[in-house]
Amino acid sequence: MPGALKTGEVLRGRYRIVERIGQGGMGSIYLADDLRLEGRRCALKEVEHDRTVPPEVLKETREQFLREATILARLDHPNLPKVSDFFTISERDYIVMDYVPGRDLRAVMLAARQAGEFLDEEDVLRWASQLSDALTYLHRQAPPLVHRDVKPSNLKVTPDGLLKLVDFGLVKALAPDEMTITVIQGRGTALYTPLEQYGGDGLHTDARSDIYAFGATFYHLLTNTPPVDARQRFLHPESLLPPRKINSAVSARTERAVLWAMALHPDERPASVETLRETMLGTREFPLRPQAAPARQKFIQHLKASPERIMLWTSAGLLLVSLIASLIR
Repeated sequence: MPGALKTGEVLRGRYRIVERIGQGGMGSIYLADDLRLEGRRCALKEVEHDRTVPPEVLKETREQFLREATILARLDHPNLPKVSDFFTISERDYIVMDYVPGRDLRAVMLAARQAGEFLDEEDVLRWASQLSDALTYLHRQAPPLVHRDVKPSNLKVTPDGLLKLVDFGLVKALAPDEMTITVIQGRGTALYTPLEQYGGDGLHTDARSDIYAFGATFYHLLTNTPPVDARQRFLHPESLLPPRKINSAVSARTERAVLWAMALHPDERPASVETLRETMLGTREFPLRPQAAPARQKFIQHLKASPERIMLWTSAGLLLVSLIASLIR
């Protein structure tokens, strides 16, 4: 397997490697100078595909990379890094995008926790507003794009306060024929991943999967406490503490919005990021969660399972009507 790129190495006669700034199981991210545009620095993401798969599978994987790189290159939004180029060299594929200076929100949160403090809710909501703008833009593409790896370490804040959603490694295009277009196969980070995203290649994920990750991300930022992952919550629903139990400074509105976004079933989450944003920032009244619905359903099933109870409740109802009629007379 080819080794890491060396400092000073030039790719395609244009991108001179400065240093490696990130590394994962499927490749590395490098800071590079753009020799064609003096003074411009870019992030060069390297994708190393699994070479143990059959040749036809590898060919399809690389075709998927090219399709998605083409999609990403069309995106233009202030809260997303601009993809400016993509190419292949030997066994590796590369995406070139804007280099985003600043710290990611995981580092910001850890610094606050180390100081024994919580992040200010106003700052957190400001970031939430910007992230919602970015996700709304992605979800409105044709076909819609789902990021599938929203988490604090993928959110960077520039020195002037602009938030950027980075790392498109798990982006999924919701094509009309349900085909998945994914640069790097994966399921995201467990703490922020909804249950439906564990289903193999993610064929059943949609925009509501990003909404779950949004909620889990801001749960973490507001509480300095990692959210309980969805699989654990499925087995032990009480394991997720409400944010205000950990950080009493969190407003009730923000807590309700975060927990709404983190509902285990997609149908119980906000239908869109716009709805969540309006709710979280106070521009829309928070809709009541259908918490009573499961209880009603359970009660109905309980009655169905016991005909005697149905007769009992029917008799009680008739008796009540009879009493009311007697009083009226």
